[in-house]
Amino acid sequence: MADVNRGNRPLSPHLTIYRPQLTSMTSILTRITGNAMLVAALMIVWWFLAAASSAEYFAIANGFVTSWFGDLIMFFSLLGLWYHTLAGVRHLIWDNGHAMDIPTAEKLGWACLGGSVVLTILTALIV
Repeated sequence: MADVNRGNRPLSPHLTIYRPQLTSMTSILTRITGNAMLVAALMIVWWFLAAASSAEYFAIANGFVTSWFGDLIMFFSLLGLWYHTLAGVRHLIWDNGHAMDIPTAEKLGWACLGGSVVLTILTALIV
C-alpha cells in the first residue's frame, strides 16, 4: 500500500532536527584535521623538491614556508596533528570497549580538544 503522507515528512533525519553532540562534532573535526594536514604535507614536499632542484627555486619555496602565512599553516597543522593523535588514542580506548558511556565520552572529547591546544602551544614554544 502506498504511503500517502510521504511528501509531507522528511525522508531522513536532518541537521535541524538533531542537536549537535560533542562526540559527533569531534568525529567531524577528526576528519577535517586529517584532510587539512595534507596541505602542510604538500607544502613540506614542495620545500624538499625545491631544495633538490635549484638554489633559486629553493629561495622561493623557503620564502613562502618561512613567511607569516607559511608559519600560520604550519601552526594550525601542528594543532591538527596533535588533535588527530589524541582523537586516535580516544578511538583506541573505545575499540577496547572502555569509556563508552556518554559522560566519559564527552570528557574524552573535551580532553582531546584541550589537550591538543596545550600540546600545540608547548610544542611551538619548545621548537
